[in-house]
Amino acid sequence: MRKAIVYLNLDAVGTLTETSQGYVFQYDERYIAQPNARALSLTLPISSQAFSSTHLFPFFYGLLSEGYNRALQCRLLKIDENDDFGLLLAIAHTDTIGAVRIVAQTQNQGVEV
Repeated sequence: MRKAIVYLNLDAVGTLTETSQGYVFQYDERYIAQPNARALSLTLPISSQAFSSTHLFPFFYGLLSEGYNRALQCRLLKIDENDDFGLLLAIAHTDTIGAVRIVAQTQNQGVEV
């Protein structure tokens, strides 16, 4: 199981987890409690309930490159082109357009707001 912390600007907003059944996104309760908390997207509104999907959520998939750029990134990073989550973890911690970053979470690392 792979897990990542999702940041919006400098705020840790929640976690994205890859499971054997698919993917789970969960907003962090400390983030939800902030008066200026914003949803990541219309399809992931702020909620204390976890979101589940058999495929990578379209919002996160949209952070990935396509076509030749994706093939080149996968080749250079030695990631299978079908490993969307692996590619997301490899590139989305620094190389995304906009305010969202995805950082791989280690076992001992928690979400800090």
